[in-house]
Amino acid sequence: MTTPSNRVVAAAQHRPWPWCRRCSGTALDLGSARTRAWTSGRRTILDVPTVTPPGDGAGCPIQRGAIVDTPGTARMLDRLLGHRLPHGGGPLVILTTPVLGGIAFRAEARTAVEVLRPRTVLTVPAARAVAVAAEADLGHPLLVVDIGAHLTEVTLLADGAVTDARCTALGTSDLDSLTPPARITDAVVAMVTGMLDQDHTSQTLDALRRGPLLAGGGALRPDITCRLTDRLQAPLHPVLAPHTAAVRGAARLLQAAHAHPSAIAVTDAAHHR
Repeated sequence: MTTPSNRVVAAAQHRPWPWCRRCSGTALDLGSARTRAWTSGRRTILDVPTVTPPGDGAGCPIQRGAIVDTPGTARMLDRLLGHRLPHGGGPLVILTTPVLGGIAFRAEARTAVEVLRPRTVLTVPAARAVAVAAEADLGHPLLVVDIGAHLTEVTLLADGAVTDARCTALGTSDLDSLTPPARITDAVVAMVTGMLDQDHTSQTLDALRRGPLLAGGGALRPDITCRLTDRLQAPLHPVLAPHTAAVRGAARLLQAAHAHPSAIAVTDAAHHR
């Protein structure tokens, strides 16, 4: 029988999310240029260059949306997060992935994340995480344009699921006197046009008329956003703090998972290693 005093002790041991150390969670966004992480119990997002730790030789373990050095990625994560996680039970990790990263990216990412000794690893397409961060209405088709440092993605979401996606290995870090911002806007317009041409429904057109969500560092550049608005002839909706939108969306999904543990039980079989 549980006495009032026992209930008090239990409540003291099981603090509310996100401060409960037994319910730790980590949201991760592994970008080619920057890696961003949020852990339960912190109020800020960790934001560091995506490079291998000092002493391992300078290296970029993630390039153009592909993990090319899995051990280096693991060492980077251990240096960034290993000392920040509570001892004992491993964290629930929600990891954003490039929409077209496929099985290869998810497999390499899961291997690297094992250094954190997670109890469960769930993956979410970065475009969906962006939509969650923006509190977008997922009941209608939605276009998400994510312009990163080394990769630009255009994704169509319908009922929250990816129904079409395109990407190009081009981003803001490529811009210089020989590669003007118009290269990125032209690439985005070409991807949206291709989606319109191949969509036999009205979903892409409906989403375009409502206006795409714009995320990534490129959303902070007027030389890109103004031209893109003109070329698409549609309103753009930049996400608040667009460069951290994906990891913030993953953090919101962590909070939802903590509030509804049954959602995790359904997906464990498919996502747990």
